Amino acid sequence: MTATAERITPRRTRRNSGDAERAAAEFLTALGLDLTTAGLSETPARMARAYAELLTPRPFELTTFDNDEGYDELVLARSIPIRSVCEHHLLPFVGVAHVGYLPGDRILGLSKLARVVELFAHGAQVQERLTKQIADWLHQQLQPRGVGVVIEAEHLCMSLRGVQATGARTMTSTLLGTLRDDGRSRAEFLALARLGTQ
Repeated sequence: MTATAERITPRRTRRNSGDAERAAAEFLTALGLDLTTAGLSETPARMARAYAELLTPRPFELTTFDNDEGYDELVLARSIPIRSVCEHHLLPFVGVAHVGYLPGDRILGLSKLARVVELFAHGAQVQERLTKQIADWLHQQLQPRGVGVVIEAEHLCMSLRGVQATGARTMTSTLLGTLRDDGRSRAEFLALARLGTQ
């Protein structure tokens, strides 16, 4: 079995942690918080670091292997944790992704499914785009016979503010190739993905 590894390095934008900390301090002060108190004095720095972490995906090695055995059934990783930031309110959304594919000539190291989810989840996102980005990227990189991604997440912008619908979960899906075109394959993927939610 021949392994191939490719270094995936997310595109980096210029960051200035000092400017971010000063901006966080101005923002919190404008909202009426007293940053001279012991509990809040370091909050701007912590806030800047927290958002930098939420918005920065880690590089990883994408490892694939020859599909020597000719495995042609579904490979599915359920309940991959997701944490992202809604680009409309910059509040987190959290949940799980169920990611599967029907192998072609290559199979993927299983931990890499979670790495791909993280790659696109870190950043200012919307769930619909996130779902499609994961599926499209796997389809392009692996060239499998099919890819399926289902994401279910709770959006803090919906549960903590506005309608305050605590516990409401949003589900999105993207199906490509055989998992989109063949009814039986689609039904199998969706049934297995649902098992992770029960």
